[in-house]
Amino acid sequence: MAHLMPRNTAIKLIDKYGTNCPFEIAERKGIMIIFESLGGSLGYYTCYKRIQSIHINDNIDETLQRFVCAHELGHSLLHKSENAPFLKKNTFFTTNKNEVEANTFAVELLIPDKCIYEFKDTSVTINEVAQTYGVPEEMCNLKKIDHIK
Repeated sequence: MAHLMPRNTAIKLIDKYGTNCPFEIAERKGIMIIFESLGGSLGYYTCYKRIQSIHINDNIDETLQRFVCAHELGHSLLHKSENAPFLKKNTFFTTNKNEVEANTFAVELLIPDKCIYEFKDTSVTINEVAQTYGVPEEMCNLKKIDHIK
């Protein structure tokens, strides 16, 4: 059941905005995106005086920046009143409920079902699909695919 809320939220956003680009969605929702040097951290989300911001490490590659933006966008929608701690590489393996939800949201946003359908009659693995859409391999298990025929 925990995967349902992030999944449904991602589906509704894609339908509403006609895109699964986290940067475009954040911009259209009025969420500031700030690229800055964050050392070993990948990014984080803040909400201060109702101003929402996604902070992304400017020293990571664009593919990972896209995933980080999607993850932090998940926090902005699923955990609006909480400031998210710094996302670090090891956060990919966390069991923290909010982090798992944000990761699940990011995976569902970046790999919508239609992308899975494109590969259903091929030998392409979910890991290869994830790589194609910029989702870290460690996150593949969060994509709900048991409903896809």
